[in-house]
Amino acid sequence: MISKVKNKSPLISVYITNYNYANYIQQSIESVLNQTEQDFELLIIDDGSTDNSTDIIEIYRSNEKVKIIYQQNKGLNVSNNIALRASAGKYLIRLDADDFLHHSALEKLSSVMESDDKMGLVFPDYYLVDKKGNITEQFQRHNFNDEVSLLDQAAHGACTMIRVEFLKALGGYNESFSCQDGYDIWIKFTARYKVTNVNQPLFYYRQHGNNLTRNETKILSTRANMNEFYAYDRFGTLKSLCIIPVRDGSLALQLLNGQPVIEYAIHTALQCNNIKKIVISTPDVSVRKYVAGKFSKYKNVIIHEREEKEAGLNVDLVPTIESILKKTGTGYEVITVFNIAFPFIKSSDIDNAIHTLYIFNADSIISVRQEESRLFQHNGGGLVPILGQEKFTKLERESLYKLTGGITAVRMKVFLKSKKITSGKIGHIVVDQLSAMGLFTEFDFQMAENFLQKKLITKK
Repeated sequence: MISKVKNKSPLISVYITNYNYANYIQQSIESVLNQTEQDFELLIIDDGSTDNSTDIIEIYRSNEKVKIIYQQNKGLNVSNNIALRASAGKYLIRLDADDFLHHSALEKLSSVMESDDKMGLVFPDYYLVDKKGNITEQFQRHNFNDEVSLLDQAAHGACTMIRVEFLKALGGYNESFSCQDGYDIWIKFTARYKVTNVNQPLFYYRQHGNNLTRNETKILSTRANMNEFYAYDRFGTLKSLCIIPVRDGSLALQLLNGQPVIEYAIHTALQCNNIKKIVISTPDVSVRKYVAGKFSKYKNVIIHEREEKEAGLNVDLVPTIESILKKTGTGYEVITVFNIAFPFIKSSDIDNAIHTLYIFNADSIISVRQEESRLFQHNGGGLVPILGQEKFTKLERESLYKLTGGITAVRMKVFLKSKKITSGKIGHIVVDQLSAMGLFTEFDFQMAENFLQKKLITKK
């Protein structure tokens, strides 16, 4: 059921998506209606709420700026496309029903869009607020005009203003995916249009137990699927040479749930869509014999006899790679290096590194986890927080990332020129907590055994 609106086309179409957010939706609606920029329409899309959300929504039916849409459990991206079709504005912006806008958000975002006809989207910084709406932190993104040359950190799906003409030209939202609409749009827009931000906090992002953004596994897998979809569409299958370096058999042949650790790595690499050849490089005779016997039927698994001097601790891997390339040739787009110490890495993680490398035009990619804990240094007089992590305003440029997961990918042409496996524009993929589990101590092995024995994971 859709209420009537006036005929004049507004500058901006704001839409609020709601499912059982009766506790928050009125604040969300009022934050739109009280904007300093009043040339807008407001679409309220309720996705089959079972609480008293509709009672609150109906309060606004008589407002000439408001259009109300009721539907049954369509999901986010379907709702986004419904909003796109129903909207009349030049610009479109989504607001989740549990968040709310700064009173000048529409004015400041639309002024950026109005000043540049080639601008595709613009997004702001934001405040984090608790269940009651109390501000807990301010998060400041990079300045896209001055600081950003690698576009691998997407804008929020919510509270990002988008030029409708461009969004329609790109086919709207991809309904194959149930979440991460902002990442989907980001991949599409950064390939064809200008994007920028306003370094002012213009919306209030509520943190509570029901946030979809707390579901890390779903977010990461959806982003990986999006990267695969768009990378294949734009570049086809990307041929990668996978190198698995092994110093000796102490880790490689140690049994994990009855299977040597080296097998986890090889089986994972074999399942990658983009890996065409796998090279096990080791000076250890026992490892070479084991791999040769176990994987003899796999023509794309080869063994490279690594020089002893090239397998020492802290020895650069570059000479080993150069030696391997003399044997395999350089007819691959990507070199992927995979560390056997991370047995829970999925084949989709490795493929995602390769796809991300091309989607965002990076030179190399590493797998990481963002460090959420506060870190300290000792300055001689005591411990002090690194990068002022105790500050109220969190700066994106001060975010810390931990190298983990054991994946590195580099473009072949970049490696041949730089003689480095990480150089130039270094992008990243985030791996989940289990994939980041490395085998470095007996305790690590015991934890890994427990996971496998209880069948809490499924190797892909």
